[in-house]
Parts: sequence; C-alpha cells; structure tokens
Amino acid sequence: MFPKVPDQHKNGKPLIPNGLGVLFVLFTAVYLFLLYFLGIGSISNGISAPLTLAVCILFGGFMGLLDDWMDLKWRYKAFMPLIAALPLIYFAIDMNARTSVTLPFIGFLDFGIWYFYLIIPLIVMIVTNTINMLGGLNGLESMCPAIVILGLMSISVFTSSFSFYLLMIGPIIFWIILSALNFQGKIFVGNSGSFAIGMTIASFAVIADVKLSLLISIIPYIFNSSLILLTVFFTHKKAIITSNNNKLESSHRRSLVTTITYHRPLTERKIVTIIAIIVALFTLLAVIYALI
Repeated sequence: MFPKVPDQHKNGKPLIPNGLGVLFVLFTAVYLFLLYFLGIGSISNGISAPLTLAVCILFGGFMGLLDDWMDLKWRYKAFMPLIAALPLIYFAIDMNARTSVTLPFIGFLDFGIWYFYLIIPLIVMIVTNTINMLGGLNGLESMCPAIVILGLMSISVFTSSFSFYLLMIGPIIFWIILSALNFQGKIFVGNSGSFAIGMTIASFAVIADVKLSLLISIIPYIFNSSLILLTVFFTHKKAIITSNNNKLESSHRRSLVTTITYHRPLTERKIVTIIAIIVALFTLLAVIYALI
C-alpha cells in the first residue's frame, strides 16, 4: 500500500514502508472533527480550537505529501507553512490572544498587533521547518517531537484556563505508536509525518498560548538548523555521516547529528537516544520555567 524506500543506515539497505505519517494526519483530523461535533473545544463567536488545529495539520500533511512526490526545493518549503498561519491568525485575533511574552534576562515584551501578523507566521514557519530538518535516523523525526508535545500539553494543563490538552490526547497516542514502529526501523513517517507534526507543535503552542515554552523546548532544533544553514551558506557543504559495521560516524560538525558522531562511531539507536535525551532536558526546562 505504501511505497518502500531503502533504509540507508542498515546492512543490505532493506526496503521500509514510507509515508505512514499520512495516517497520523487522517486520524488527527477525524479526532479533532469529532471533538468539534461533540462541542469540546468550541469557543464562542464561532471560533473552534479543534477545527483551527485540524486545518493547520491537514495543510502540514499536504505540504509533506507534495515534498514526497515532487521533492520541493527548500526555498518553497521554507515559506509554504505561512499559508497555514492564516487560520491561527484569525483564531488569535478573535480570541483576543495575549500578545506579550516575558523573556528570561530581558523582561516583558508586548508585540501588539505585530504578534498576529509577524510573530505567529514566524512561529509556524520556523518550527515546521526546523523540526523537518532534524531527521534521517530511525525514530529521530518521531520521538523528539512527541517529547515536545507531551511537555507543551503538561504546561497547558496548569497555565491555560481551557483544557487545551484535550486536543492532543488522541493524536499524541497515535503518534507514539508510530514513533515506536519508526524507532524499531519498521516504518518511516516521511515528509508527510514530519511536516504534519511540526505544524501540530507550532499550532498547538499558539492556540494554547505556550509560546515561550515552545521556544525553550525546540532549542536543540534551532541549533541543528542554524548549524546546517550556516555551513551551507559559508562552505556550500552538507552534513554527511558514514556507516561502517552498523555504526555511524562523521568527520565534521555540520549538524546536531554530525556533532554527536564527530570521530565517535555510534549505533543509530544510541544517536537517536542521545538526541531524544537532549530534547527531553530542554523540554523539562521549559516545563519548570512555566511553572515557577
């Protein structure tokens, strides 16, 4: 049913079903529409958090499918998520969302109207693309986003007057199942999955108003993307890892993965586990900061 692609980091390069992230998109859309019909998450003035989130995730999945089919260039992938920011902007304006944030060591910042028309699009664009850029290893593009979502959900329980975490209960359970299969090397979620989960994280953070917690949680993603982009810009070289006897190693530091494996042969699972722990530590830091 799903196209199979070779697992580049396994001996013999076995063929693995790819693109199963589309199942997450379909399941999440049905789950959120069900919440809407049950009146859960619906807010006055005709605004619905489940429908807003569903529209954003559907677009993320569609964007990922386009990338799987057409291999979109980065200049298109970088800005396409801006379209999905439109329903979030409408939701935030109608809900009279908080436009300010308190940053560590900086203090209180109020973006005013720029929050709706600049900050929200930037959140969607940056989060979706940075999460898509940290992948390529079994479990990496699925386990780490799951950790971030769980952290944001736990924060929303204590900081939001509305139970926004209900929006993510079904989707996160389904995504964890996909993550377990992906970590075992049985499936790939594909670009449809990575873009959809990135859009899910960005949209949920805006809807539940956990923007600063999101920023802290994705610091490892931002570091990885910054390292990749700066390296490409200044040296025109890409991050490459070599495989030998089921161990991966790199001779340079051009991404988070190559930094960890720099002259240090590690198995794929160890690399993914190390990065997952790093993401978990920053997500825990975000939770602690939000609660104190």
